[in-house]
Order: sequence, then C-alpha cells, then structure tokens
Amino acid sequence: MDVPLWLALIVVGALGIKLIRPPWWLVAVILLGGYLLADSILAPLIDSTITK
Repeated sequence: MDVPLWLALIVVGALGIKLIRPPWWLVAVILLGGYLLADSILAPLIDSTITK
C-alpha cells in the first residue's frame, strides 16, 4: 500500500500531539525551524546525512 508522505506526516503529527501533548509554541517552533532549515545552505548537508 502506497501512502503519500504528507498524509503519513499529518497522521504521525496528530498522534504525537494527542498522545504527548507538547505545548503549541514548541510545535510551532519545530515546524518553523524545519521549514527554515529546508531552505538554508545547510539543506544539502542534512540531506546527505539522512540519506546515507
């Protein structure tokens, strides 16, 4: 079964928020930080580390 990545991330994120109950500001900081890192000069380094 093929599941789109965006759907899997939404499901995992919703379960994590429901079960762990982190503060909303922490969720916002993590999402914003990930978005900013994905468009930074560090993106190729992070990508090569993850895909090894």
